[in-house]
Amino acid sequence: MELNIEEPLRYLGVRGGPDPALRTEMSAIADKLTKAVTPRYVYRVFPVGRTAEGIALTGSGLTLTGEMARTMLADCSQAVLLACTLGAGFEALLRAEQARSMARAAMLDACGSAWVEAGCDQAEGEIAARFPGLYLTDRFSPGYGDLPLALQRDICAILDAPRQLGVQVTDSFLMNPSKSVTAVIGLSERPQPARIRGCGFCNLRENCQYRKEGKNCGS
Repeated sequence: MELNIEEPLRYLGVRGGPDPALRTEMSAIADKLTKAVTPRYVYRVFPVGRTAEGIALTGSGLTLTGEMARTMLADCSQAVLLACTLGAGFEALLRAEQARSMARAAMLDACGSAWVEAGCDQAEGEIAARFPGLYLTDRFSPGYGDLPLALQRDICAILDAPRQLGVQVTDSFLMNPSKSVTAVIGLSERPQPARIRGCGFCNLRENCQYRKEGKNCGS
């Protein structure tokens, strides 16, 4: 697994091709991170049932409400609950970098965001290999669209993430350690279109420099 530094550069809003010095520094920070911290993840697969309340994941006790879940899992017979984290090791690296250079800390933070997503990608690859006859949907997370952020706590409880990964959910439904992700992935017998695209689904949309300029990053 590798960290593509184009992702953290995009998170930082770097456009038009970063200068060689910035790219070199980002590469060094990414290399330091990937040598020190490995994303860890856990997931479980559940049959999908449909009720008046929403999409029920049979055996989990969880029902996903709202149009996001209905749309994403409309053609799915199973769904995966996933949690992935960089753990406390990343937090220690970030604190140390903050004490030395806030600019480098910002770059490390962006690398951390990209690295935990790379961990989710690796989990998806494992799931795809485990179910070779099925097709995966885009993964989607609590807080996307109308999927409640409060589901973070339920997903972590179902996956035993506090014990398995050391991940806790705060009273405001944020995750600790900070570079942690929960997600849902549908499994279907038919190829699934890419549905989660554009600013409406991006976690960075509120502070995105592209949007402030009336543009987008192309994702």
